[in-house]
Amino acid sequence: MREAPINDYPIELSPPDISPYKAGNTGIDYFTTFDSGMPGPHVMITAVVHGNELCGAIALDHLFRAGTRPARGRLTLGFANVAAYHSFNPTDPTASRFVDEDFNRLWEPATLDGNRDSAELRRAREIQPLVADADFLLDIHSMQHATAPLMMAGPLAKGRGLARDVGVPEIVVTDAGHAAGRRMRDYLGFAEESSPRNALLVECGQHWAPSSRDVAIETAYRFLRHLEVIAAEVAEPHIHDDVPTQKFIEVVGPVTIETDEFRFAADYRGLEVIPKAGSVIGYDGDKDVSTPFDDCVLVMPSRRLNKGESAVRFGRFVAAS
Repeated sequence: MREAPINDYPIELSPPDISPYKAGNTGIDYFTTFDSGMPGPHVMITAVVHGNELCGAIALDHLFRAGTRPARGRLTLGFANVAAYHSFNPTDPTASRFVDEDFNRLWEPATLDGNRDSAELRRAREIQPLVADADFLLDIHSMQHATAPLMMAGPLAKGRGLARDVGVPEIVVTDAGHAAGRRMRDYLGFAEESSPRNALLVECGQHWAPSSRDVAIETAYRFLRHLEVIAAEVAEPHIHDDVPTQKFIEVVGPVTIETDEFRFAADYRGLEVIPKAGSVIGYDGDKDVSTPFDDCVLVMPSRRLNKGESAVRFGRFVAAS
C-alpha cells in the first residue's frame, strides 16, 4: 500500500543528484563517515528513509557541498532508502515513499534479525551496524500535509531535552511511535532512558514545499552545533536566532486502523485542537473514533488509511519539563 495521491500540493523542490555520494567510505553505499581524529561522539544524520521526502536529501547534499567536517568525534551522513528515492516521479510523487514496505517500521531487533525479506529490510540490515554505532542520530523527514514542522522526540526525558537544546522546530512531539513497527529513531539505546545514546526525528513540513528544505538545513546545523561537532561560527550563517519558544505535545496514543473502511469525519491536516472530549473525528468501519479528552490535538492525520497503520495520534499540550 502507498500514500493516496495528493493533488493539492505543488512540487516545488527538485531531488538532488546523490550519485556522487554512492561510493562513500564505509563499505555501505551512500554512507560517508568523516573522522576528526579527536575524541568525541559518533553523530549521524540520515535522509530519505522515505523516498518521496526530498528535504533531507537536499540538506545532506548541502552539508557535503559545504565541506562540513567534524571538529571532534565522527560525523556520518547517509541516504537510507535510495531505491525508493531513485524512483521519485513528480507526476506521481507519493508512489516513491517505499518499494515494498515502510522503512521506518522495521527497527525491532526481532524484525531485523528475522527471516522476512523486502527491499527495505535488506537495506535496513545493511545500514544497521552504522546505526547501532551512532551515539546521536538526526533523521530528517517531511509530511503529507502543509502543517507546522514537528520534532519527534520520542517518549523519554532525554529526547525532550535534546529537542530543547536544538531549539527548533517550535512544536515538539513526545510519542512512542507506531503500532505497525519501530522507527529508526527508537532503535536500541535511543529508546532506553539509561543509555547515553539519543536520537531525534524532524518532520520539516510538507514534502515538496521550499520551507521544508530550509527547516531541514537549519535543524541539521543546530544539531551539529549543539553537539559541538562543528563550531558555532560555522553554523551561524544557516540559523535564525529569533525563533519562538517551543511548545510540547505529549501523544497519549495512536489511533490504529482496525478495518479496511476507515474515514475521517473532516479534512484534518494536523494540529487541529478539538475542544470537547467525545467528539467524533472519524469512523473505523461501523465504529466511531472519538477524542479521549478536552483540547485534544490531532497529530499528523494520515492519508495512508491502511489496516494496521496509524490514522492519527491524539496529543495534548504539556509543560516543557
